[in-house]
Amino acid sequence: MSQSAYLVIREGSKWSDVFRLVSGQSIIIGRAPTNQIVLKDERCSRNHAEVFMSGGEWTLRDLDSRNGTIVGTEKVRGDWPLKPGEIIRIGRTQLVFVHRLSDAFTSSGDASSVIRRISPEAPPAEPAVADDELDELDVLSTCEPTTITHRRVKTRFLAPGEEEVSGVSKIGRAAAKLCRLAFELAKAPDLAAMADLTLAGLTEEIQADAGALLLFPANHQGEPRGEDLEIVASRSSSAHRYHRVSNFLAMTVMREGEAVLARNVVDDSTLGSRDSQGDILATSVICAPVRRGGEVFGLIHLYSTDRSIVPDPDDLEFTLAVADTVAVAVENIFRRQELAENLTRVRTENVELRERLGVRSDIIGHSQAIRQVTEEIARAASSNSTVLIRGESGVGKELVACGIHYNSLRKDNVFVCLNCAALSADLLASELFGHERGAFTGATDRKIGKFEAAHKGTLMLDEIGEMSPGLQAKFLRVLEGHPFERVGGTKPVKVDVRVIAATNRDLERDVADGRFRRDLYFRLRVLEIVVPALRKRKEDISLLADFFLQKFNAETGRRIKGFTTDAMDQLQKYLWPGNVRELKNVVERAVVLCRGREIGIEYLLLTKLATAGDTEMSSLGANKFRPVSLNDVELRHISNTLNHTGWNKSKAAGILGIERSTLDRKIRRYQLEQA
Repeated sequence: MSQSAYLVIREGSKWSDVFRLVSGQSIIIGRAPTNQIVLKDERCSRNHAEVFMSGGEWTLRDLDSRNGTIVGTEKVRGDWPLKPGEIIRIGRTQLVFVHRLSDAFTSSGDASSVIRRISPEAPPAEPAVADDELDELDVLSTCEPTTITHRRVKTRFLAPGEEEVSGVSKIGRAAAKLCRLAFELAKAPDLAAMADLTLAGLTEEIQADAGALLLFPANHQGEPRGEDLEIVASRSSSAHRYHRVSNFLAMTVMREGEAVLARNVVDDSTLGSRDSQGDILATSVICAPVRRGGEVFGLIHLYSTDRSIVPDPDDLEFTLAVADTVAVAVENIFRRQELAENLTRVRTENVELRERLGVRSDIIGHSQAIRQVTEEIARAASSNSTVLIRGESGVGKELVACGIHYNSLRKDNVFVCLNCAALSADLLASELFGHERGAFTGATDRKIGKFEAAHKGTLMLDEIGEMSPGLQAKFLRVLEGHPFERVGGTKPVKVDVRVIAATNRDLERDVADGRFRRDLYFRLRVLEIVVPALRKRKEDISLLADFFLQKFNAETGRRIKGFTTDAMDQLQKYLWPGNVRELKNVVERAVVLCRGREIGIEYLLLTKLATAGDTEMSSLGANKFRPVSLNDVELRHISNTLNHTGWNKSKAAGILGIERSTLDRKIRRYQLEQA
């Protein structure tokens, strides 16, 4: 039997590994991960040097490396017979050739002391290696029992490292690779893609030829067991397919929460993997926990089936760092899946509710009046006719218009809304039909009007009764299908737009008074939908109040349960002159001010304004009625309105729904004077 021989490897200031030389095997040293001895040194070539048995002695040969191989102080040229105690220098790495491991170490731990100690006359000595250095050594011997040689709770690759001579630390390079992998994992759409990216990143850096990512099912309960782990993804570059981690190793890692590196596992079936014939495949194993917040919910399992591919402690460090990164990625994927499921469920519930209503609508209520409006929306949506929506301010006329649009054939195109009362006549014309550059002062660019913007879609004109008579004529021509011109332009523009008009005014009275064109009124009133006031559908008040309460709870983060009995009774009795808009504002204010878990009556801010259509006569009640002439009623009503506005005639005329000149004439007629 040939004499034992070893290469003791020293990288930087520490002994890093021991490699046993086996007769009949040729050993390649270099940076390539396929070599038997891998040196992570930039000055080392991929295939740097070779050690082999020749003529009964171990021989060193340089493989045309870039920086050369040095033994002692001489550069190797040709074959170099190795003698015990000789130091091979490759870059910053030193390899000491010895026949006995005890000859490689002294109390000083300096490689140069090997030369002083090893001689034919020198008696054998016991090694004296510091405890922290012994943790870095693992003697490979087929006759020694299997042991877990390294353990890690936290990885140093996620902490700052010492600078190497080149200015970039090994930890820094590993952290950079880990950072790139983390970015890729963050973009993974699902667990399978994330697992494939993980294994691809590991096999590029780790000296292993098979591995897998194993996770517990999302709904897993009870004590964790190795057999409950599911293989999310696996890969193998050897002739054998991946074989599952043993339950013993899995339970060891999960129980202790440590990543482990075990070498020379060919004699230990508890750590190795068996093929179909029962033969142990693995020679070295790395197993790292995938954990989050102290809870282990998976494992990364890597192993080597080739004795020439041996993972080192840095591989263990990198695997643990990847496992911690995978834990974050898995948690994010689970959260995204949960959010997607919740969103799908909510959308399904909304669709079901709308299907029950028979029409897609955001209108809330179950009263007979609202059911009738919903039916009218469905009928209007099936045609392309102009619609006039009437109702008091705040009843939700815009929601009705949206319901018509989104249930019509134009639902995939744009819905445009414009309030005619918010702009002057000139600005309203520009907003509706657009203008050319230089059409008026401030028109620095061409502007596309709402009609052009709503092409193939729907245009809603709110407060149509406020449109000036001059603009009404141009608007009527467009409704009749004629092209129009932008303000200041000469080129005709033709569009395909469905118009929905809305108003809270009495257009019949305006037509009679000459404030609204008769022909435009009949052109708009092809279909008419009257939205009832909130006081006429009291059964919907509690439903709307609860809806707005939940809405503002979500926006403010409050957890108010509901309304007290007295508060809900007050909401039911109130006449709601501002309709649904007022109810929304009242609930919002109550949510902000409420200090308890229920909204009481003290948090409800209700007004004493009369509802639309009320008159002073109605406030007298049926039992207090006294007959008076219409002139007396008009006189008293105009006088009270002027006093209410502080004799602001323009404001009073707006409230009364008449022109300022008409109000002046009636003031002179009734000889009204400011008090």
